[in-house]
Amino acid sequence: MIVVIQRVSESSVKINGMIKSEIGEGMMILLGIEDADTHEDIDWLSRKIVNLRVFPDENGVMNRSVLDAGGDILLISQFTLHASTKKGNRPSYIKAAKPDFAIPMYGKMIAALEAELGKSIRTGEFGADMKVSLVNDGPVTIMIDSKNRV
Repeated sequence: MIVVIQRVSESSVKINGMIKSEIGEGMMILLGIEDADTHEDIDWLSRKIVNLRVFPDENGVMNRSVLDAGGDILLISQFTLHASTKKGNRPSYIKAAKPDFAIPMYGKMIAALEAELGKSIRTGEFGADMKVSLVNDGPVTIMIDSKNRV
């Protein structure tokens, strides 16, 4: 699994011109799922995300997690994170998981993040044409690949 995490002051996702989900302070996370992903990836990544210290403390130092800050999470599935651009100019998405595997894994990631955060998170809609808006706070943008833990 690959995630791109952006610390935001606000973020939303629209589908067909209607707001599906929105958050204030927190994290907007793009999630890429591949066939090699496991429940262990979900467990490790959800703990890492919720405890990642990217929010400022009283001294302005990034020393607080989304949990500490009381922030929200907006999770959006994005298969294009697994794009391969090695050959030619048209990306290949062969590493991205097909919907029959990715949809249940996306649901399990949602449940794991909610359990770690102790509250509901907001989401996009798997496979939908989504318009994502955000105000990146910092800017802070971090990419994590669960296959590169060492």
